Amino acid sequence: MRVKKSSREKEKGEYPTAIRRNWRRSRVRTLLISKADDAGTLTTLPLGLACVGAAAEKAGHDVDFIAIGSQSNSDEIRQEIERFSPDVIGIGVRNIDDQDMQCPHFLLASMKDVIATCRAASRSPIVLGGAGYSIFPDSALTYLGADIGIRGEGEEAFPALLSWLEHGRQLPQPPATYFPDGSHTPRTFAPSLDIFPLPEPRLWLDFPGSTELRIPVQSRRGCPLDCIYCSTRAIEGRPVRWRSPESLVGWLAALRQRGFRNFHFVDNTFNLPLSYAKALCRKLIEADLGLDWWAIIYPKWVDMELAELMARAGCTQISLGFESGSDEMMLQLNKRFTGAEVRTISDAFATVGIKREGFLLLGGPGETKETVEESLEYGDSLQLDGLKITVGLRIYPNTPLACIALTEGIISPTDNLLLPSFYITPSLREWLPERVASSEDLPPQV
Repeated sequence: MRVKKSSREKEKGEYPTAIRRNWRRSRVRTLLISKADDAGTLTTLPLGLACVGAAAEKAGHDVDFIAIGSQSNSDEIRQEIERFSPDVIGIGVRNIDDQDMQCPHFLLASMKDVIATCRAASRSPIVLGGAGYSIFPDSALTYLGADIGIRGEGEEAFPALLSWLEHGRQLPQPPATYFPDGSHTPRTFAPSLDIFPLPEPRLWLDFPGSTELRIPVQSRRGCPLDCIYCSTRAIEGRPVRWRSPESLVGWLAALRQRGFRNFHFVDNTFNLPLSYAKALCRKLIEADLGLDWWAIIYPKWVDMELAELMARAGCTQISLGFESGSDEMMLQLNKRFTGAEVRTISDAFATVGIKREGFLLLGGPGETKETVEESLEYGDSLQLDGLKITVGLRIYPNTPLACIALTEGIISPTDNLLLPSFYITPSLREWLPERVASSEDLPPQV
């Protein structure tokens, strides 16, 4: 592997400008490109694309992987294409924008530059995929000018697509594929994630300083909770599916042997199903790996036993997505919990020594000055270690929030919503940002 570091990079803890790994040569020569963005505060490692690469390798294909920084020079991509001569180029689209209503940053413009570089250097088809792409499969494909898109789980669809291309497109079209003419094939969801391989560190984590980063882990996919603004259903579907605790802990043990200790479970609801969460923690305790990990908790269906098991298994921090401190607004957002339940669960994690970060999402349908004040007071009363306050809700297609926004004239029937659009109660548009900016004595914002 050759690793190049740009002068913009930190000495450690930042994803390198370029990472390249050749896998065993076989049938379709496939170049996978992950481009870093600045949509969040944490360095995000390309777990999803690495999983797709692992699945392509399992299917016998020759895969080259390059992860580039947000400021990378196009020469790096061009040189890799010239060296590897790929038959197919796959590009991961993780985020569309940074979800910041006050100063939105649209991330696909720089991705368009990546595709233009690929076009200039190769005539091979360009395939899009990833969480962000899956929310906007038609409009993102059109905007970026790629040849094919894969919506949802790429571990099954991408190897099938490679086989389809290898055989001259004569086989039935692979699942979950989208084309520029607007046609697409239905997507499917694997009943168990164990059928998909997990990536080895040599593919995506073999670079200086990687062991100091927090490695993403996904133990399950899908969410049936239907919060009015959420895009998870478009990405992962509603049915909850998971990896067996044995297979996941085995993968973590292999990473631990390579020096990795810090992890972040990116499952949207680590505690659901509760029985699975407890079984996973028990396996981690049994393995005694000495991990330090974070998780995202849906503040419902949590008991003291789970909090204790998580602490014993190495969990040091959780994110609580309660979004509001007003029971009225929780109902408006289609949350299944109350403020009293959130407080009980927050206290349980504090009791076992796990740090807690909370999230407030203000300005949704039905929000008033009174509910905002109630939420701010509530967030302060939980005595959290950190609190992120977001003003305005990003509107995603095919969500109840999009229907509300359409009814209220905030968006039009022709809006594809690829460019960031936000919902905020009209009467609060001027007042709310100023009120949040002037908040004092709240937990540190994250």
